[in-house]
Amino acid sequence: MTENARSHGRLSVSASLKPRDLMAERPRLRGAWTARVITLFPEAFPGILGLSLTGKALDQGLWALEPIDLRPFGEGKHRNVDDTPAGGGAGMVLRADVVAKALDQAAIGTPPDRARWPVVYLSPRGAPFTQATARRFAAAEGLTLLCGRFEGVDERVLEEYAVEEVSLGDFVLTGGEIAAEALIDATVRLLPGVLGNAASTEDESHSAGLLEHPHYTRPAEWRGRPIPEVLLSGNHGAVERWRRDMAERLTEARRPDLWAAYRRKPD
Repeated sequence: MTENARSHGRLSVSASLKPRDLMAERPRLRGAWTARVITLFPEAFPGILGLSLTGKALDQGLWALEPIDLRPFGEGKHRNVDDTPAGGGAGMVLRADVVAKALDQAAIGTPPDRARWPVVYLSPRGAPFTQATARRFAAAEGLTLLCGRFEGVDERVLEEYAVEEVSLGDFVLTGGEIAAEALIDATVRLLPGVLGNAASTEDESHSAGLLEHPHYTRPAEWRGRPIPEVLLSGNHGAVERWRRDMAERLTEARRPDLWAAYRRKPD
């Protein structure tokens, strides 16, 4: 029996507007979590997502990536996707009608329920992206990401399509592609089988509302700096207490906002 025959019924194939020379032929397990990315630069993907554990999982079909080129949906001979802002001002704005056609393409075969398939615009005015957001996205069947450019996107299309705005931080990028890759990476690593050890995500920064404790490895002493003795004691209870204490100290010192939220939680 051939390998293809053995995988029959487990693999899925999806069409994409991305040119074939920009695509890697990868298998996809049926029902695999999928990220559809609307962008003017489909060649930016998979980028870093094609490397290391996320890239291995992508090659194995544990998740799928579908870049959708915004340019073919543009208007006129030159496929214009933007226009000057109403009311005047610098820069250009992505047109509602153009973005709507791309969103319609991205919606094909996806559930309309935004809980099952979020549609997200990477925007500096959006709600902060957190580990909890990544867990919510990982629990969905997939998501569609809209990468902005220029001054942003016509507000009407965001309202019409119930697009969720998400921000990676209080800074501005030239476009949403880098932010999209970061968001996808944070989400994909939470999917079953991607990291290989589900427990490895449980002790990370933000997973319990705290920053992560310090890590050490061999040599036991380096440039006069020894590993804390408790970590070499073999006393697992003492180690866990030390790690929690250090996580709390770091959080209180470096992220007062997280510390205040952590202190408000019930015991």
